[in-house]
Amino acid sequence: MTGAWDTWDHIVKIDPDKTLAEGETFEGVCETGTDALEIGGTLDVTSEKMERVIDACAKYDVPLYQEPNDPAVVVHDDSVDGFLVPVVLNAGDVAWMTGAHKEWVKADDVDWERTTTEAYVILNGEASAAQLTQADCDQSPEDVAAYAEVAEQMFGQEIVYVEYSGTLGDPETVRVASEALEEATLFYGGGIHDYESAHTMGEHADVVVVGDLVHDEGVDAVRETVEGAKDA
Repeated sequence: MTGAWDTWDHIVKIDPDKTLAEGETFEGVCETGTDALEIGGTLDVTSEKMERVIDACAKYDVPLYQEPNDPAVVVHDDSVDGFLVPVVLNAGDVAWMTGAHKEWVKADDVDWERTTTEAYVILNGEASAAQLTQADCDQSPEDVAAYAEVAEQMFGQEIVYVEYSGTLGDPETVRVASEALEEATLFYGGGIHDYESAHTMGEHADVVVVGDLVHDEGVDAVRETVEGAKDA
């Protein structure tokens, strides 16, 4: 199991339905030192919005990935390095395990060489992603570790993604999830807002993902989280 993400510490996730913080530019985001940009969101994402962000970021030397939540928003663009597709292990709605993915295969000529799935475990019940997927967020650290092991050993997942979306999660949960994995890369997302939070989660996760911060606070705050993740 090898991928570009094996060497990453930090990702900025850009929601195409949101604007950057006031006065900020995509050039500034690309200059924060982050290892990659992941373009995707839960609500009101369209292919046109995806294309807008891709076009704005393509000129900079930062790996660029799409995280489509719907086949209709996939953009085929040579400047995109790949597609990271969520599979929500604790979803109550099975469409987020295989259903949406089946529809993508039916509707599109999937570029399998550039497509990798992310085994999500969503843990903040208040988050839009949890509500959309009807995720069962009542999971103990041991449950999350078991999901991580299932993802890697049963399903061959290269990426396991512990997602607290909008709130800072439990470092112990991230730690045991990491210990359950042998080769898969562990992503962590949720509530990363400064050096300390990025460093704390980066001590356990392989890759720290920052999302809301780029829209709410701007590039200086993002740069601080890059430093925290890389120092961990």
